[in-house]
Amino acid sequence: MKQKNAKNKGFGLLEIAIGISVISLSIFSLTAVSNLALKLTEESAKNTQASFLLEEAVEALKILRDSSWSANIASLAPETVYYLSFANHNWQATSTNIYIDGIFERNFVFHDVNRDINDDIVSSGGLPDPDTKKLTVFVSWRSRNSTTTQSVSAYITNLFNN
Repeated sequence: MKQKNAKNKGFGLLEIAIGISVISLSIFSLTAVSNLALKLTEESAKNTQASFLLEEAVEALKILRDSSWSANIASLAPETVYYLSFANHNWQATSTNIYIDGIFERNFVFHDVNRDINDDIVSSGGLPDPDTKKLTVFVSWRSRNSTTTQSVSAYITNLFNN
């Protein structure tokens, strides 16, 4: 009888040690998964913010187009990087880099557009269309050890002949 009790006592300590190891491993695993989930959530939030900033830039440039094509759009040099600033309740294109929330860099470029004999936009050849511009907006931010960039392109036209 005495030998059975000695074996059972040792077996109980082994079970406790294994149980503590399993619980510790589970807690560390859950912590690692939680950290990964937080990083992915933060990255997803920045992607969403960047998408909204892209959309805002396109809308701001449409506002500039609507207020005066000749002063706000046609006067900008093609293939040149510009930034948007909002001051005194007005949008304006500027050559000064402006960081949004200290994180995002947003810029845009206009490209000249050519049209063929059928009035279709073509990538080469055709005749220049002074009343249409291709707009490309970029939003960039630092993500971990790299830079992430999103972009969107759209065509805008001199809708109101102004």
